[in-house]
Amino acid sequence: MDNPRRPQRPKENNEFIFGIRAVIEAIRAGKEIESIYLQRSINGELIAELKGVLREVDAPVHHVPVEKLNRMTTKNHQGVIAVVSAITFQKIEDIIPTIYEKGETPLILILDGITDVRNMGAIARTAACAGVHAIVLPTKNSAQINADAIKTSAGALFSIPVCRHANLHKTAQYLQECGLQIVACTEKTSDLIYVPDYTAPTAIVMGAEDEGISHEIMRMANHLAKIPMFGEIGSLNVSVSTGIILYEAIRQRNPA
Repeated sequence: MDNPRRPQRPKENNEFIFGIRAVIEAIRAGKEIESIYLQRSINGELIAELKGVLREVDAPVHHVPVEKLNRMTTKNHQGVIAVVSAITFQKIEDIIPTIYEKGETPLILILDGITDVRNMGAIARTAACAGVHAIVLPTKNSAQINADAIKTSAGALFSIPVCRHANLHKTAQYLQECGLQIVACTEKTSDLIYVPDYTAPTAIVMGAEDEGISHEIMRMANHLAKIPMFGEIGSLNVSVSTGIILYEAIRQRNPA
């Protein structure tokens, strides 16, 4: 007999929906949208209706030249293409209460500006192995959850909740209000990753390799923590860094 609690396995390939009316109806029907590509300077009544619908969608809208759309599909796209997500995004507000109700201590991973899909996949795989309760991403400036990310994650992106929010700062504030400490992993501190007490409810923030964590989140973080570095190489790949700090949290939570 099938296990009713086992999640259905989503498709691995992102699909395109093109055509103004088709995209409008897909959004209204509740299709999970990864991103929208809209032709620059396009106008008309249907486009106005589409733009109104897009205000209700938590998905990035990219204004692009028509040549970009033509490269994405040879079909009559009418100036708009929607990329359907391979996973269903969740809301962190729905996840945190459930964690507490189960009597567990939240461990959340916030990815601030991770745009490489393979890094995203590798991070998700490590997070799933480490027992992270959820991954939080920004709506904009984040890697797509596409077939490459899913493959690199070894399917972990199908099993770990992924939450997408327009404002990471407000999301981090919400987590603090729920009793979580924010630990920002950054080289801009003298404190090592061993200093914070990860046995407390915790959200760990990882930033992009080029720009790091945003100033807003750095300012509100309860702890700044860096990975000790030796030798001539001054930085680690972000997926490797994520694994190091996550397993420090696991070491503290599961002492020998």
